[in-house]
Amino acid sequence: MRARAGMPILTVREFNKDVGRAKRAGNEGPVIITDRGRPTYVLMRHETYQHLAGRGPSIRALLAHPEGEDVAFEPPRLGGDLLRSPDAGYSTPMS
Repeated sequence: MRARAGMPILTVREFNKDVGRAKRAGNEGPVIITDRGRPTYVLMRHETYQHLAGRGPSIRALLAHPEGEDVAFEPPRLGGDLLRSPDAGYSTPMS
């Protein structure tokens, strides 16, 4: 396995021959996979991809998390002004 800029490089043939080795290297960081000498794919952990893509866990995943049941949530109380009619107190000029 070679390396470029600190990232391991595998050929497609090496990857196909020993996927476990590629996965172990992927646990340490991204792995470049080349096809005919050109970088073609990057293997990385899903968590790394989520971080790089700027995506966090979905609301569904957060709600399904076992510790999610202990989250304190106090919704704000609605005041009387929020329930008044939109036209209350306003006059429109007659044309």
